[in-house]
Amino acid sequence: MIHLPRHPSSGAQAPAPVSWRDTLPTLVGQLVTLREVRLSDADALFTVMQAPDVSRFVSTPPATEDLFRSFIHWVQRERALGRYACFAVVPAGSDTPVGLFQVRQLEHGFVTGEWGFALSPEHWGAGLFMDAARLVVEFAFSTIGMHRLEARSAVANVRGNAALRKLGAVHEGVLRNSFHKDERRLDQSLWSLLADEWVARRDAGTAVH
Repeated sequence: MIHLPRHPSSGAQAPAPVSWRDTLPTLVGQLVTLREVRLSDADALFTVMQAPDVSRFVSTPPATEDLFRSFIHWVQRERALGRYACFAVVPAGSDTPVGLFQVRQLEHGFVTGEWGFALSPEHWGAGLFMDAARLVVEFAFSTIGMHRLEARSAVANVRGNAALRKLGAVHEGVLRNSFHKDERRLDQSLWSLLADEWVARRDAGTAVH
């Protein structure tokens, strides 16, 4: 949630709240800052998405830096329409993104959404994913107002599935041959988080930190 300062004059009208559709809020964790992806991020994020350990489990990314810039223009238009949010993952003390998190609408009104993520292998195992994931889930439920957040992860993506389980996502089943990658059809695991369960865990102090 974005908090705006009160106007010092009691007779002045308070400014209208800023919507995430106008600009994504900056989310600050212990290890990372999440901010709206920028055109200047294209080269760094293109490099991340081309890494073999990243690209084998995600949809085929844009093939050039220029096409990646076109993708950034597209996600900004989709954000303005209230259908998509894309955050750059920036480690504390840096301004260079090392990954991204995306949330897209599955149901009209963003009641249900799907999220995906990619992180440079150099930062695996350092706690950045969990720190960023907690921020994105909180944004999805508290700011967008979603009820259900889904994730699809290739069954062969052992690390990704383990991370979702650790986060508290519920494994609902396997979607057979649901992911087309490099002329192959892969099975995917379907995971879900529900807003009321997340809030209950957060308030009880059992959500992942």
